[in-house]
Amino acid sequence: MSLHIETVRIDVGGVATTVIDTGVPAADTGHPPLLLLHGSGPGVTATANWRAVIPALARTRRVIAPDQLGFGGTATGEDRQFGRAAWTGHAEALLDTLGVGTVDVIGNSMGGAIALSLALARPTGVRRVVLMGPMGVAMTLPAGLDAVWGYAPGLDNMRAVIDLFAYDKSLITDDLVEMRYRASLQTAVQESWAAMFPPPRQRWVDDLALSGVELAAIEQPVLMVHGRDDRVMPWRDSSEPLLAALPDSRLHLLSGCGHWTMIEKTADFLSVVSSFLDHPRAG
Repeated sequence: MSLHIETVRIDVGGVATTVIDTGVPAADTGHPPLLLLHGSGPGVTATANWRAVIPALARTRRVIAPDQLGFGGTATGEDRQFGRAAWTGHAEALLDTLGVGTVDVIGNSMGGAIALSLALARPTGVRRVVLMGPMGVAMTLPAGLDAVWGYAPGLDNMRAVIDLFAYDKSLITDDLVEMRYRASLQTAVQESWAAMFPPPRQRWVDDLALSGVELAAIEQPVLMVHGRDDRVMPWRDSSEPLLAALPDSRLHLLSGCGHWTMIEKTADFLSVVSSFLDHPRAG
């Protein structure tokens, strides 16, 4: 069974927001809806980030995947404040707009920081959290992330960024580079991107980091899935300290894998995530 991934546009707190809302209603599955929060790469959208796993996840649960504030179809180019508070507030407003109570959350990279922030803000509204190559903890700006955030529109520049993401270079096709490049050229996307991560960029890493006190207050079970060979967000800089800081956490490390665990190791990713989310106890 395969599902065609369609998006809808809804008003979320006054922001026209592009969202994937698909799958099986929670009442029919016994599982809470699953909120997917993408990362901060240039040209990213929910579809681009999650296309490899949404069809499988949506067979057994409702899946909600927005283009986050300033990205993809939700980019407006308007002068607005970005950062952890803004992205968390937008995610909360989305759930309120959709009338969704309890959710499970999967956050990729920057989206991992927002997933943790959402779990902290909604201790009874977030059941379990999955983080992939996550931000969300104090660290020195990784060189790979600095290069990603420093992207300026250009076909060769986009190829260089995607080269940082993928360990398996066969994934870097001309079609993929062209798709992400074209997405980054949209006027509203360019204007939002320029406002999001200007140098010096360490301050944006700091903004997305939860404090030790905040991390210790997150009681929900957390699973981290990380590529051992991630050059954008090295696991020893992020998942390892998060493993020590989060009260109920576990780490699944994948060799021969970069920043895109859900794309490079799709079957492994779906297996470990489904087991974690579906089991009566997190384990």
